Amino acid sequence: MRIALFGDIHANLEALEAVLADASGQGVTDYVCMGDIVGYNADPAACLEIVRAMNCPTVKGNHDEDASGSHSLETMNPIAATALEWTRQQLTAEQRQWLARLRMVRQVSEFTVVHSTLDQPANWNYVTNRFDAMSNFSYQFTQICFHGHTHVPRVYVKSAKVQEVPAESVVIEPGSKYFINVGSVGQPRDGDWRACYAIFDLENNLIVFRRVEYDIAKTQEKIIAAGLPAMLAERILEGR
Repeated sequence: MRIALFGDIHANLEALEAVLADASGQGVTDYVCMGDIVGYNADPAACLEIVRAMNCPTVKGNHDEDASGSHSLETMNPIAATALEWTRQQLTAEQRQWLARLRMVRQVSEFTVVHSTLDQPANWNYVTNRFDAMSNFSYQFTQICFHGHTHVPRVYVKSAKVQEVPAESVVIEPGSKYFINVGSVGQPRDGDWRACYAIFDLENNLIVFRRVEYDIAKTQEKIIAAGLPAMLAERILEGR
């Protein structure tokens, strides 16, 4: 079994379609979504319907939660808030209800999936270093947990101590625990604009990260045409 782990799509249809095409070409048999299907970019409904039609295990991201509600966004970053207000208008009531019903944490096969962290999943905390990861491991009861939220692929390993290893190709070793950020499909923030996701080869205990090019100019044009902040079109090309 080969599982594609993807998330932080953020309404980027071109990136999502490119990732799914690449995954199919890599012999992927199953899919799991880390959440944040919507927000920032110009195709929230289309991306939501693609993920929903896949009927794959999916967890809720913070943008999914904010897009599904009617609460004030005034404490949020103004650009993200503007995009979310627009997103709410693009989604039907039924689509927003589907987002609202997503679970925060799921166990799939023998691993766990969460958008942010296991210790306080609804607080949307960020894990940006091994010290942040330490508290998560205390709540992790499976060998591997996949997550997203920071839009940066990272691998934290707990054996004798917690350390970060390169997010490239990771062999799962007995006796160690892994907290793995699969990167972002629609808005990477590690300086590489290409869509990012991971493949878990269960037979070989191997996790490989993939970067996929897509029609980014088309995505940018859609952002501008929708009247969303121009900065959103600029940042996806910069990978930030």
